[in-house]
Amino acid sequence: MLTPSTPGPPEPSTLGALEGVELRRVRLPLVAPWHTPIGSVSTRDALLVRTVFAGAEGWGECVAMGDPGYSAEYVEGAADVLRRHLLWRLGGPDPLPAAADVAARLAPVKGHPMAKAAIEAAVLDAECRAAGRSLAARLGATRSRVTAGVAVGVTGSVAALVEEVDRRVAEGYRRVKLKVRPGWDVEPVAAVRAAHPDLALQVDANGSYAAAPGRVLALDGFGLLLIEQPLADDDLVGHAELAVRVRTPLCLDESITSAAAARAALALGACRVINIKAGRVGGYLEAVRVHDVCRERGVAVWCGGMLETGVGRAANLALAALDAFSLPGDLSASDRFYAEDLTEPIRLNDDGTIDVPTGPGSGAEINPRRLAASTVSTEWHPLRSSP
Repeated sequence: MLTPSTPGPPEPSTLGALEGVELRRVRLPLVAPWHTPIGSVSTRDALLVRTVFAGAEGWGECVAMGDPGYSAEYVEGAADVLRRHLLWRLGGPDPLPAAADVAARLAPVKGHPMAKAAIEAAVLDAECRAAGRSLAARLGATRSRVTAGVAVGVTGSVAALVEEVDRRVAEGYRRVKLKVRPGWDVEPVAAVRAAHPDLALQVDANGSYAAAPGRVLALDGFGLLLIEQPLADDDLVGHAELAVRVRTPLCLDESITSAAAARAALALGACRVINIKAGRVGGYLEAVRVHDVCRERGVAVWCGGMLETGVGRAANLALAALDAFSLPGDLSASDRFYAEDLTEPIRLNDDGTIDVPTGPGSGAEINPRRLAASTVSTEWHPLRSSP
């Protein structure tokens, strides 16, 4: 049996007592509206979590969107469950030993994986910074660079779509993902494939074919890397039935909420590829466990994106550097979505890769001026453990 990817955590003493947690709402305009089968976004309303220990502090990003379209979680709800039900569980007379203990502390609260993942990420960042260690090393990364991929949303016309794909390929991206839905699928995919016959191309339906699964068959002749989440997130049987009808590998995203869910999906034959999003599965440590499940079964994985700022994007790069991430993920440069990010920009290399941060913690260095300009509100929640 393969050994787990996760090394042991740093010594708990490096962190010291948890002083408190800051919840910070920020708002960043996108360089262009982002259109998907779920809806449209022109401004990213993000929730950042900062954990402050006696010996270090760390940042995490909650990937919940502004409304409950992608999942049941949304940013205002995530902030509410954090302040009312989650944060106080990290304080009290028993000090929080390490990031590996966060999930157990929060387990009495059902659901809310994105809110929980943001706390864990902030504790991991602090823990690694206190130990002078990168998050990539903490998670078990094996690469110093990862191949970048870019997602392209629904555009106003097929011509506009091809033009955007042309631009992304010229920028150096080696994999393109197209958002599709019934009525916006065969024609745009055919046009992009005709313009780029050798491009690594995949599509993402966000469950939009739930009422018409047979329409997915029309996408089977374009040499796609995969078809992502064609049916509803709770329809593993439907995905398994569809998987035997198409040659293109099916990939699951919204359906994979934990390592256990990944095992179930693979056992049913519901997919041949899995998209791992730390926020969706409740944290980076559970994301590594999903990775290990797939690695043991020889299943390809890739790292999905949720319009993260540089805070979350840096952490995703650390995750995507693990060995089973054999397909390019949604790991674009900062300027794909933001004219000016919250952190120092994450840049695309000439060879179509992005460097994995090697500095302490996630490696993300927040720009104080940009953070202040983007901040909508802050809340401080003191949590220092009793002496």
